[in-house]
Amino acid sequence: MHYRRLGRSGLKVSEISLGAWVTFGNQVDEKLADELIHAAYDQGVNFFDNADMYANGQAETLMGKAIRDLPREALVISSKVFWPTMPGPNGRGLSRKHVTESIHASLRRLQTDYVDLYFCHRFDPDTPVEEVVYTMNDLIHQGKVLYWGTSEWEPHQIMEAIGVARANHLIGPTMEQPQYNMFHRKRVENFLAPVCREQGIGLTTFSPLYYGILSGKYNDGIPEGSRASLESMAWMRDRITPERIQIVRQLTALAGEIGATTSQLAIAWVLRRKEVSSVITGASSLEQLDENLQAADLVERLTDDVLETIEQIIGNFPE
Repeated sequence: MHYRRLGRSGLKVSEISLGAWVTFGNQVDEKLADELIHAAYDQGVNFFDNADMYANGQAETLMGKAIRDLPREALVISSKVFWPTMPGPNGRGLSRKHVTESIHASLRRLQTDYVDLYFCHRFDPDTPVEEVVYTMNDLIHQGKVLYWGTSEWEPHQIMEAIGVARANHLIGPTMEQPQYNMFHRKRVENFLAPVCREQGIGLTTFSPLYYGILSGKYNDGIPEGSRASLESMAWMRDRITPERIQIVRQLTALAGEIGATTSQLAIAWVLRRKEVSSVITGASSLEQLDENLQAADLVERLTDDVLETIEQIIGNFPE
C-alpha cells in the first residue's frame, strides 16, 4: 500500500481506503464488516470512511465494533454531518447545534474519543459559512476532530470557507470529498483540481466505480444480490444505460490486455491524479476488497497510450 499526504497537511492516508456507504448495515452485517476492516488494515489500509447518515447510523456502529481491537493511533477514521439524523427543524444542516450534537452521536457509535476527519456532507445555504468554520475550529480545539473538510461543495464555497478561516485566524478545511470516476469527471478536473493545487486541499474521492457499473458486473444484466438489485438502490437502474454498458465492455477488454480487471482499471484511473489523496472504495466481500486494493499497483501500467485509449472509449474529455 502507498500513502499520500492529505493535501498540504502532515497526515498520510492510504491511497485506497475503505468506505461504509451503501454496504455497511445494508449489504454487510457485523461479522463481515469486522472481517473487511481487519483484512483491509492487514493490507495497509489506514483510512476508513463513514458518515452519520449511512444506514441511519448503523454503519458507524458496525465500524466502531470492528475497530475496537485495532490500534486507534494507526487509523484515520472519518465521519460526516449535514443530512437529517435527528427530529425537528434543527435535526439537519450545519448549524452549531446540529453539528455539535451530531459529532457527539457519531463518537458514541464509533466508540472513539475523536474522528480524524470530519466532513460537512453538503453545503448548507441556511447556515452562514462563518458559523460553520467557527464550529469546526472549536471542535478541533476540543480534540473531537483533527481535520475538517467538505463534501460535494462548489469551489467558490470552499474558497469562502478558506477566506473566513484566514481572516479570523481559524483552521480552514483540509480536504474535499467529491464523486470522481470515468463517467463523472468534469467537476473535479475543470473546477476542483485548480483550487486543490492552489490551496492545498486533498481530495478523498468516492464512487470510483460509478455505483459499481464500472466494475463490469452489470455488463450482462443485473446480478441477484448486487446493489442495483436492492429496492433501496432502485435509482441505480436508471444509470445502467446501454450506452454506458457498451463503454464498460470496451474498458473490460482493455483491462484484460494490461492484465487487470475492470474495477482495477477504473480505480487506477482515478489514482493517476496527484490531487487525489485517497480513493474511497466499497466492498461487500473479501474477494472484492482484495481486487480493489490491488489497483494501486496498476497505476504505472497506465501509459500515455493506455490513457489515450481510455479517452477514446469514454469520449468525455472535459473542455
